Amino acid sequence: MPIGDPAVEALRDYVSASRPLLAERHDGRDEGFAFLNSRGRPIGPRSVRSTLERYARADGISPANPHALRHSFATHLLDGGADLRAVQELLGHESLVTTQIYTHVSLDRLRTAYEQSHPRA
Repeated sequence: MPIGDPAVEALRDYVSASRPLLAERHDGRDEGFAFLNSRGRPIGPRSVRSTLERYARADGISPANPHALRHSFATHLLDGGADLRAVQELLGHESLVTTQIYTHVSLDRLRTAYEQSHPRA
């Protein structure tokens, strides 16, 4: 699983307790988005960036950004042995080449994964 037990537990708590309360704030409609803001609307990239910056400042560290999180996510999955095609799907990339460039993992690792997953390899 690409996330740890504490994150799974926090997500369960959010989905069962907090998210329903947030969804009620948006005219009682649930549009199916996973994460909602305080007004019950889906959070967007600017909200994510703002939240990351606020927490980083509070902890006295340099701010991470959503791109850095995506990069770390993909790199950790590949380093942990995840299939390149699976990472491609999770990131929403149309091209396997985009995923290879994005993750910056070793060429040998990429070549092996590409040969195992590409239909014409």
